Amino acid sequence: MSEATGTGVLSRRSLLCSGAAIGALVAAAPFRAVAAEPLKVAGIYTVPVEQQWVSRIHVAAVAAQDRGDIAYTYSENTSNTDYPRVMREYAEAGYDLIVGEIFGVEAEAREVAADYPDTAFLMGSSFKEDAGLPNLAVFDNYIQDASYLSGIIAASMSEAGNIGMVGGFPIPEVNRLMNAFMAGAREINPDIAFQISFIGSWFDPPKAKETAYAMIENGADVLYAERFGVSDAAKEKGVLAIGNVIDTQADYPDTVVASALWNFGPTLDAAIAAIRDGSFVAADYGVHSFMAAGGASLAPFGTFEGKIPQAALDLVAARAAAIKDGSFVVEIDDTEPKSS
Repeated sequence: MSEATGTGVLSRRSLLCSGAAIGALVAAAPFRAVAAEPLKVAGIYTVPVEQQWVSRIHVAAVAAQDRGDIAYTYSENTSNTDYPRVMREYAEAGYDLIVGEIFGVEAEAREVAADYPDTAFLMGSSFKEDAGLPNLAVFDNYIQDASYLSGIIAASMSEAGNIGMVGGFPIPEVNRLMNAFMAGAREINPDIAFQISFIGSWFDPPKAKETAYAMIENGADVLYAERFGVSDAAKEKGVLAIGNVIDTQADYPDTVVASALWNFGPTLDAAIAAIRDGSFVAADYGVHSFMAAGGASLAPFGTFEGKIPQAALDLVAARAAAIKDGSFVVEIDDTEPKSS
């Protein structure tokens, strides 16, 4: 199989418009154990592996391969219409674990998983695990802890009290990060204003950039860069930006103050361990993205060391410690955020 499969569509997933969450019970039957040799792992992605969200899965898989835990291959730019076929090809080829994102093909992907009960599937999904599919586990980037902390930093750096937020689609995984960011910002400034817009695409930097321009024109002096293109606008207009999922400060040293990072390593490592000992079952692996599990963190402040108000740094340190010991819990709010 080639390493670039599909039609080149750059939409990571289509917006889910219908369907209810499938049962949340975890299957009791253990998955088959696999011998000690490297697991055969395939990734299936609907965008290039350089894209923020997918890049975190890819980086973790490459790291696991470098350690000798897995033998890894992948298909990128796979369209939703082609996704089930690619899943079947990897399953037929005897891969132990298939990882990817089925947000736009939930029903079809689950049908494929049902046809290959001896293959483990670990899939990004807005739905929950299904006890009737013991070989399909789900995950999402639950990095609301780090997003909350980045909101504290953002509000402390905003002189105008006006933050612009550009997202892809208003689906749960985006909404929860935006809402957590806003809650953190309000700890510093309860009256802070937010301009919120969704561009209707997972990869359209020019559109994200133009949307950010409009927010800057409307008074925003800090931007939440959920999509590529936002930090470019911030750089050009001389305002600040907060990153999401990856750290882009090296590309924007005078612009990106902080970023909420996603580390997919704990999620993938947990699945690998479960497959090896025969305990892999239908489960929600989202908890491995929490800060306490090592799945989320704030990026180093780098070029902004010494430029962030000490009161904000003290609050971030206190909240981070409380999040890790469980005494402070960042709310998971999947509702669509609104401008205010």
